[in-house]
Amino acid sequence: MHTFKLNGQPVSVDVEDDMPLLWVLRDELGHTGTKFGCGVAACGACTVHIDGVATRSCVMPVAAVSGKAVQTIESQGDPILSRLQAAWVSHQVPQCGYCQSGMLMAATALLRGNPHPTDADIDAAMTNICRCGTYQRVRAAIHSAAASSNVQEKQA
Repeated sequence: MHTFKLNGQPVSVDVEDDMPLLWVLRDELGHTGTKFGCGVAACGACTVHIDGVATRSCVMPVAAVSGKAVQTIESQGDPILSRLQAAWVSHQVPQCGYCQSGMLMAATALLRGNPHPTDADIDAAMTNICRCGTYQRVRAAIHSAAASSNVQEKQA
């Protein structure tokens, strides 16, 4: 039995220790926002946060997350993720959209650690692959979300 927090709620699953977290999320817990892309941690479609760190879930055995906090694209109430989602829409980032949940999770981790990233910071942090090639729009959306954070901070 493996117990961890999923989007702030405790969950338990009775699966093999080496089952990838991705399949636990999708097949056992019904959280299908996290996508399967490559299965070798190269593309980033499966990116989630484990204790706040952006992690490729397709190669993460569920045993490694026991007792930890897992956040997926389905989480609610994360102000950074919400700002990024709004910026994604505003900048029309997705084309096919398949990679976007992983992109958003990677971008959330970036802004959480670096609220004012440069283009170089974004390029270094965003290692997810987008087959549609929307990287310029991703960068613009991240800058927009960072700028909206500045406005919110000044109004508070």
